[in-house]
Amino acid sequence: MIVPIIGNVTYSITLDPTVWIFDERKILLDKAFTKNIKSDEDFSKTKKLAERYNREVFQSNAKVPPVNKGLTKKEGEEILKNSYVMPLYDFIKNAEIKDSAKSATFLSGDNQELITIDINQLLNGYFLFAINGKPIKEDGPVHFFYGDGINKNDPIKNINKIKIN
Repeated sequence: MIVPIIGNVTYSITLDPTVWIFDERKILLDKAFTKNIKSDEDFSKTKKLAERYNREVFQSNAKVPPVNKGLTKKEGEEILKNSYVMPLYDFIKNAEIKDSAKSATFLSGDNQELITIDINQLLNGYFLFAINGKPIKEDGPVHFFYGDGINKNDPIKNINKIKIN
């Protein structure tokens, strides 16, 4: 259920989509391809997160380790109802793609090449990692969607590895 990023990168990293369900960067699949301006609610949530970060970083007691906020029952139930995608930008940037890299190839579990795409398409793309709150086991562990959603009805499936060319 892991997806390594290998090839023309400074750091070969491994993605674990099974833990993304708890990641705050995840996006509801239904909202991933809408071009709406952030609502006041989204702005308010971002502002609260920034304030919390500042409080923890600048005002925390050094002797007390930070504690992760637990999920409420409602949040836990909501997670199990929805399908989610994860933007790939942060992960690809962390692997530090070399300047000579021009494309990325998705490979299946048996290292069969599925498709080769442009680096910018990869940076702007999404991985579907959960359907109805559960990891994708059949034809997974992830499905790829282009950032503009042109393949939202036909994602690239069976991705087990990303090779940067």
